[in-house]
Order: sequence, then structure tokens, then C-alpha cells
Amino acid sequence: MTAIALPRPVTIGGPTSARFPAIGTTHRIHVTNPSCLIEATAIAREELDLLDGAVSRFRPDSEISLLATRAAHGPAWIFASATLSHYLGESLRAARLTDGLVDPTVGAAVMASGYDADLLLVQRRPALTDPGADAVVPGWRHIDLDPATRRLSVPKGCLIDLGASAKAEAADRIAQRLADRLPGGFLVNLGGDIATSGELPDNGWRIGIEAANGSILQVVTGTGQAFATSSTQKRTWATGVGGERRHHIVDPRAGRTATSPWAQVTCAAASGLEANAASTAAIILGDQAPEWLRRNGIPARLDALDGSVTTTPGWPEADQ
Repeated sequence: MTAIALPRPVTIGGPTSARFPAIGTTHRIHVTNPSCLIEATAIAREELDLLDGAVSRFRPDSEISLLATRAAHGPAWIFASATLSHYLGESLRAARLTDGLVDPTVGAAVMASGYDADLLLVQRRPALTDPGADAVVPGWRHIDLDPATRRLSVPKGCLIDLGASAKAEAADRIAQRLADRLPGGFLVNLGGDIATSGELPDNGWRIGIEAANGSILQVVTGTGQAFATSSTQKRTWATGVGGERRHHIVDPRAGRTATSPWAQVTCAAASGLEANAASTAAIILGDQAPEWLRRNGIPARLDALDGSVTTTPGWPEADQ
């Protein structure tokens, strides 16, 4: 999930923080020890720079783009960097956890839907008169990554897109690096994917669940959980066909934009990667999402397009 920030959990007040742009969205680093803020922000920037060079769909020199160029003519392989190997490995774990609902091989389908450039450019250009045919999704099981040698093989036509998981995994990874290297507590908010580490501030982290219009729907207290929101309402663009708008979440089973009754879904989990995987899967599952989330023990808030709210066990009441 790259490009501009989605409706998302945001911290409200509290400890010292820094804000900076990277990978097409805005990020915040919160620290309980103000003396650590500059170094903590530098660590976050360094990790995001590495991530961008490995997995950006919009950089022709990224590893993902170079592999896609080779795969345009047939099966292809590269020796991946340690960064790409790590993030792709975690994305494949998200695919396993969701039984393929979160699939890193949806890149061609995302491109076919119109999301073929930085989102700001996509939203500003004239509406597509032909949004393109639905693309074939090769499926995550057709990616072969050897963790020992980092040899990465993909089938013909495969474009890897780690947007659904890489930013969340980056939040987890940065949070852990901060706790390993610096004193105090940390909240890493990468465009709405939130991970925490180290000491908790007094009364925990106050986190606001933000709607597409910027209003705060609910404030929850974080005591070590990670949070992520997936939305169908903000990262959207016009197709010029019958008033249709598309969003960035692709259903890999259909190879096109997911049709969902949810405006947004926010999940809490042990890690940002798992929270993001759950919220993305919930959008794709539609009406089946609440039961799937309950069955998997994931606390969640599901905001429907009609304004109604559904929660799963473990999610706090709105007045808490």
C-alpha cells in the first residue's frame, strides 16, 4: 500500500513526534524520550529508503521493476537483495495466513485497474475511458524464493506488488530496531500502519481511527498491539465508465478491484503485518469478513458504506 495516506489510525497528542514524507505518503515517529527523536527518525528514513529501492512499482531501477521487465518475455529470476528477500518473505507469510486473499502477484491487475503511476498522478489525470481488462493473477504459490541463496523466480508476466504488506512490515521492523538501539518507547506510524515497541507512555498510546473525510471515528488505547486500516474510499480514481470508481485493493480471485460493503476496516494484531493482512482480507471477503475475523481471533472495527459499524470480540466499545 504505497502512495498517499489512507484513512488510518493516527496518534492523538502524547509524546514527542516527528513527521516526514517517504514512499508516497506521510509518516510519524513518536518517542517517549525526546532525546531519541532525531536518531529514531533517521533510522526510519534509512529503512524506508532501502524499501523503496527494492519494491517500488514506480521506480524503473527498483528490483521489482527490473524483475518485471525480465518476466515480460518469460519466466525470470534474480538474486534478490537482503531487503527484497525479507519483505517478500513476509508478504508470502501474509499470503499463507490469509489463504491467498493477500497476494503479492496482483501487480499486473493493479496496473490494469488504472493504478499504474503514483496515486497523485493517477487521481489528477483525466478519467480512463477504458479501465482495461481484468488481469490474470499468477498466484503467490508460483513465486519461488530460496531464503538461503535469495534466488527469486517468477512466472511469465508476473509483477510483484508488496503494497498490501511491505509498509506494515516496515513499521514492525523499524519499531524493533528502535527498541534495540534506543531507550524509551516508540510508536511508528507509516501512513496508518502502526507498530509500537519499548516502554509504554502513561496510560498507553492513544490512537484515533480516522474516516476518509478526516474525522476521528473512535479513540482506542494501544498497549503494545499493532493497528492497520484498509479503505475503499480514499485511494480511489475515476474510470470514466458509468461513474465507476476503482480503489487500490484487488481481489486476487477475480483479478480486479474488490467489491466490498465496507468503507474501511481497522484491525488490531500482534504485528503490523498481521493487522494489515487481516484488514485487507476483510475488504476482499465482504459480508464474510466479520465471521472470518472472529474465527481467527482478530479484534476489528468494520465501517460499512451505509454508516453502520460492526465490531468483533476484543475491539473496545466506542466510548472507551
